[in-house]
Amino acid sequence: MTLAATDPANPYGAALGWPKLDGVSHRPGRKAGGLVVLVDGTLVLSLERGGRTVLSFSDDVDVLRAATADLAATARSRRLDTLTVEKINGEGVYGTALALALQEAGFVATPRGYTLRKVV
Repeated sequence: MTLAATDPANPYGAALGWPKLDGVSHRPGRKAGGLVVLVDGTLVLSLERGGRTVLSFSDDVDVLRAATADLAATARSRRLDTLTVEKINGEGVYGTALALALQEAGFVATPRGYTLRKVV
């Protein structure tokens, strides 16, 4: 399920603390324009506004596929702005399990990262 980070249905940052990522200084937050993706109620992805920076809380390929499929479907159905994922957990996006899942969900590799264009 893809939600706005500020959505009351998102328990993280309100009823539940944000999970920690070892070696990553960037922290998620309930900020306007941000998105979170939950799979079976567990936080999998946290995206800043525009998607440039993503925090991934799973390495499970099947979980990442489910998360990115819902992210893409939600972005298209809600006609969200173009999303371009440039960094995952502070590192480059290319060659990661999440990059493969993004491609399978319809994101396209570009020089800046993986992009899902806004449908007009």
